[in-house]
Amino acid sequence: MSGAAARGLRREWTAAAVAFAVGLALAVVGLDGLATTDTVVPRWGVVVALPVALQWAAPAVGVGAFVLWFPRRHLDANRPDTDGADDDGADGPVRRYETLGLANRVTLARGGLVAALAGFVAVEPTDAVRWAPAVCYGANCLLDLVDGALARRRGRTTVLGARLDMAFDTLGFLVAPVVAVAWGRLPVWYLSLSAARYLYKAGCAARRKRGHSLRDLPPSRLRRPLAGTQMAFITLALAPVLPAATIRPLAVVVLVPSLAVFARDYLVVAGHVGSRAEPER
Repeated sequence: MSGAAARGLRREWTAAAVAFAVGLALAVVGLDGLATTDTVVPRWGVVVALPVALQWAAPAVGVGAFVLWFPRRHLDANRPDTDGADDDGADGPVRRYETLGLANRVTLARGGLVAALAGFVAVEPTDAVRWAPAVCYGANCLLDLVDGALARRRGRTTVLGARLDMAFDTLGFLVAPVVAVAWGRLPVWYLSLSAARYLYKAGCAARRKRGHSLRDLPPSRLRRPLAGTQMAFITLALAPVLPAATIRPLAVVVLVPSLAVFARDYLVVAGHVGSRAEPER
């Protein structure tokens, strides 16, 4: 990466880190005074003797650190993604953008929303904050529709953007169900969705380490609709609209197809089943 591009991207990353710190401080100020007594975190039964603002801040900072570290580590991937693939094997010099671009900034905002959502895992679901997790995750899902469309419209699809999108999608599927379980809105076994992506990647890494080949994952007409269904359902589960007794049976219907697709995809890339691609629609 050229010196000018590197300096420009580092400046933008620093600005994003400052924006995150300011947002964190404003959220802490906003939450300050909501509760100063001991609270018991639902589901886990853990007594937390901290003001609600600090209860929220601890996990939010932890997840936020990852949200900032990941793009910093991959700044050199801010190059055109001409074929939509995350390919590090291009020959010859590659032009890299000197700015993140609007689409990647939107994706970083999504990461900030997921970090804010994570804070509520340690907060009791009082009336004052009951809607906050659903708003954070729902806004993240809506922005997920925006960032890719912006990148394509502006001709700025990048390898960095693809990596950020995948990382923050996966992070959201980890954090949101954990918060929903902690608040008693989803059963513990729904966390198998959070584990599925990481188990898939771990299985692929284990095969590479043993020297086994991996097939390309064929396109599917199921993955995007199922991911969208999961996002909508998790947002509904976090929102205090339907009782948990209604949400939990629905979780079975929503979860099983997604787990089945994860299992099928691994069997395909591992070569255990045929790799006939489904037609895209």
